Amino acid sequence: MREIPHPDRATMTVSCAVITVSDTRLPATDKSGQLIQELLIAAGHTIGFYTIVKDEPEEIKLQVRSLCQLPDLNVMIFNGGTGIAPRDTTYDAIEGLLEKSLPGFGELFRWLSYQEIGSRAMGSRATAGVCQGKLIFSLPGSSNAVKLAVEKLILPELVHLVNLLQDVEDSSPKLNRSDTI
Repeated sequence: MREIPHPDRATMTVSCAVITVSDTRLPATDKSGQLIQELLIAAGHTIGFYTIVKDEPEEIKLQVRSLCQLPDLNVMIFNGGTGIAPRDTTYDAIEGLLEKSLPGFGELFRWLSYQEIGSRAMGSRATAGVCQGKLIFSLPGSSNAVKLAVEKLILPELVHLVNLLQDVEDSSPKLNRSDTI
């Protein structure tokens, strides 16, 4: 078994926001947003916020800025609008707000996607980074892409990345610690 650098110092329940970016989806038809929520909850995390916003850069930016003000929220997961079509503006809106980017997330996502869908993976602008102490992921809108990203990349590293952003010794309400290991 390989040794993992920077082992996690605390087990926690992470509070997440799920935001679907779409001009056509409604809560009843938002399969990808529902899937993200189901996977997070099944892994022991909580959904602190859920909404659908139009694929308009200013609406996306407003959502990020508003969610950054929620002290108990750790993570935002956006889905939709990461391609190169004219209405795909999520990447452009979010990338400009990130104080630190996590290029490895997009690189790994495209590599894993390539293994499933081939060269079409190059059309994805999935990204991740940090804004005002909040971890942000931006995923494609397809349910297959969401499942891949959440199961293979986000869930395995979520607690670790949040730990890196927060002082786990701090009794701040930003961390929702779990009594179970």
